[in-house]
Amino acid sequence: MKVDRVSSLLTPARYAPSPHCDDRPENTTIDMIVIHNISLPPGEFDTGAVEKFFCGKLDFSQHPYYETIKDLKVSPHLFIDRTGLITQFVPFAKRAWHAGESSFEGRTHCNDFSIGIELEGTDTVCYTKNQYTQLAHVIDTLREAYPEILRKRIVGHSDISPGRKTDPGKIFEWSYLDCLIKP
Repeated sequence: MKVDRVSSLLTPARYAPSPHCDDRPENTTIDMIVIHNISLPPGEFDTGAVEKFFCGKLDFSQHPYYETIKDLKVSPHLFIDRTGLITQFVPFAKRAWHAGESSFEGRTHCNDFSIGIELEGTDTVCYTKNQYTQLAHVIDTLREAYPEILRKRIVGHSDISPGRKTDPGKIFEWSYLDCLIKP
C-alpha cells in the first residue's frame, strides 16, 4: 500500500471521485486522521447507498431515512467496508467534507488539516477484523506519507465534535487498533 505523491491517491484503493471536496488552505500540513462510521440505511450494510451518497448520486426517494440527509454534501477521503475493501473518494491533497463543525487542541475547521476515514458500521455493532487490519495498514501508510500525523492525532469524530457526534462509537476498539499500527 502506498500514497501516490502525484495523484494523492492510495494504491491499491478503488477510486470513486466525489464532488464533496475543495482545496485545502494554502500551506496546510496534514497532521490528523479522523475515524467515522456510516451505514445507509442506518444499521444496514453492503447496500451501495454509502458510495452513492458520498458521490452525490443517492436517490433520496429510496428510503424514508434518506429524506433526513438529502441536503447534506459530505464525503471522507476513504471508506472501508465490512470486508475491508477500501474506496477513496477524495485525493488527500484536497479537503474532504467529513468533519463539519469541529475543533481539536484549539484548532477549528478540522477538515482543513485532517484525513477522514469512514468505516462501514454503527456505534453499536462490532467492526470486523478485516476493517481493523485494513485501517491499520492505511494509518501506517498515511503516517509514512504525512509524518506529522502522530498517534495522539488519530481520533474519532466524537473527539473533534463532542456532543454533536458519537462515532466511531464506544464499541470501537482503540487498544486493538493500537496493537496493529506501528508505534
